Amino acid sequence: MNNKKIMVGLSGGVDSSVTAYLLQKEGYEVQGVYMKLHNVIEGYHEKNLEAIDKVAKFLNIKYDIIDLTQKFKKEVYDYFVNGYIDGITPNPCVICNRDIKFGAMFDFAMEKGCDYLATGHYANTDGKFIYAASDKTKDQSYFLGQINKKVLPSLIFPMSKYTKEEIRKIALDIPQFKAIGEKKDSQEICFVEGVYTDILKLHTNIEQKGDVKDEEGNVVGHHKGYMHYTIGKRRGFYVHGAHDPHFVKSIDAKSNTITVCKKENLAINKVEINNLNMFIDSKEFECRVKLRFRSYPALCKVVISEDEKIATIDLYEPVLGVANGQIAVFYDEDKVLGSGEIISSAK
Repeated sequence: MNNKKIMVGLSGGVDSSVTAYLLQKEGYEVQGVYMKLHNVIEGYHEKNLEAIDKVAKFLNIKYDIIDLTQKFKKEVYDYFVNGYIDGITPNPCVICNRDIKFGAMFDFAMEKGCDYLATGHYANTDGKFIYAASDKTKDQSYFLGQINKKVLPSLIFPMSKYTKEEIRKIALDIPQFKAIGEKKDSQEICFVEGVYTDILKLHTNIEQKGDVKDEEGNVVGHHKGYMHYTIGKRRGFYVHGAHDPHFVKSIDAKSNTITVCKKENLAINKVEINNLNMFIDSKEFECRVKLRFRSYPALCKVVISEDEKIATIDLYEPVLGVANGQIAVFYDEDKVLGSGEIISSAK
């Protein structure tokens, strides 16, 4: 028994439930916490808490419920909605991890006298860096690139060495966990039950037809409203007399227009980012960068400005479909070196 107190962020899903189980087996004094983040989906919290209650009773642990709906709305939900209104493509999960899970929830764990905070993320840490998980198909290290490095020494990610199938098997082998082990994976964005435009429709009129322009600025078609699109999208708009596929190259929110191009003209060689969060001190380095969660890590050179507010990324090979608002995450093999928010891109 190591007698260390650890708080586990419980969601009602299989990963966080097995996290609590594994840590208790290792001898930690486990307690849980559930965060109420939004009230968008009817019955959402009731279902989650029903599952958490079963886990807590089986493990004989206590758990707290903290209401962070106001903080979440201001820092994550409104950021998401306003991002699309502004014509960018936001990443709410990255911001949630930074400000909520490893911000407010971490602070709560420390206030409760815990030595560590654990979650069901598929990632790893050595207290200095974030690393990709063993199961690359479930790796979530990209979403942790913006968290404060000061919290890293107090984080534990038990999922780091497991595959999703192994975690499900652990749950299914425990009668009290069987129903949780059979649950489907949660949706990518917790407050988006269907498609992201359903959320936007609650707050703004997204069905505003507009012009589609070519790269020379000529009107060549029409679209159903700029918030339906992100950079690289190839469907949902009409181009007169087009025989070849066209892709969204840029979005102008003020004029409600989108510019389209052939696929090869999406190629980007240079990216600029702000809101830097670095785990290393180097101001100039080579690495790989992921410019979206599901993008291939591209070789690049990074130069950080003297005031450390902006970084320029020179890509050694062109990348397609780079969207403002997304997060650029730097890697050295499996190690996360830092990240920033994309504010511009060019050939």
